[in-house]
Amino acid sequence: MSKERKMTITLPTEELMGSGHLACQGCGATLAMRYALKALGQKTILCIPACCWSVVDGPFPHSSLDVPIYHCAFETAASSASGVRAGLDMVGDTESTVMAWAGDGGTFDIGIQALSGAAERNEDFIYTCYDNEAYMNTGIQRSSATPLGAWTTTTPVKHYKKERKKDIIGIMAAHAIPYIATASIAYPEDMVKKFKKAKDIRGTRFIHVYAPCPTGWKSRPEDTVKLARLAVQTSYFPLYEIEDGERWMLNLKVKERKPITDYLKLQGRFRHLKQDEIDLIQAEVEANYQRILKKCGL
Repeated sequence: MSKERKMTITLPTEELMGSGHLACQGCGATLAMRYALKALGQKTILCIPACCWSVVDGPFPHSSLDVPIYHCAFETAASSASGVRAGLDMVGDTESTVMAWAGDGGTFDIGIQALSGAAERNEDFIYTCYDNEAYMNTGIQRSSATPLGAWTTTTPVKHYKKERKKDIIGIMAAHAIPYIATASIAYPEDMVKKFKKAKDIRGTRFIHVYAPCPTGWKSRPEDTVKLARLAVQTSYFPLYEIEDGERWMLNLKVKERKPITDYLKLQGRFRHLKQDEIDLIQAEVEANYQRILKKCGL
């Protein structure tokens, strides 16, 4: 009889996200926020544009978060964070951390101009994109973060998304900002470590967090963490860091990588795919992973 394997996870005990949030059951973005705030601490100011989290937090004057929040327009997360940071600097506040917190629609698409401008100026804040791969808050419409082959309400089964997902990490690396990282809610210690590292760096820091969405992905709420883990284990979403746009570092090299089918089959949004289409996605995943390995010198 085999012994049950137990894993001890060490995370900060401080809780800055309380009960009573309005997220859907199994929401990956809520775990992402919880872990991020554990790393950053009480002296954090959030700039949240239109996205799921502008609703999840709760209606004014109530809030499920124990930190200040500035709700801003869809396209202005980065510019708003720049302004908040400038105001703090004017009053001599060097201790507070400013973090823009936006979904993939507000990052990859609608907010990319403000993000690019802030990154070019190397504004001093953390920009976090919690990526659930569609405009989930407004009805599961496709974004440029939606992956090849996926169903959304604007890319129905007969016309599923034929385009590749935008390489947002490559775009940010081209700005040569001090720090970029990918993170997953299935690897909380790695995620907390990266947010703590970002907190101690000055300039623009960009963290891309993978956050499954049961509602939009047609997956079971109890599979959220499993899906996030499979995304890493299949190399669909590798965990790595980039410093100054040049030094690439792989954080986890999976010894026995799983086939992409293990990840796809748990999601209704990919149920329509035929084997040749799945093979194409597998080839895309492999090509992207090999490109990252090369960048990391592996």
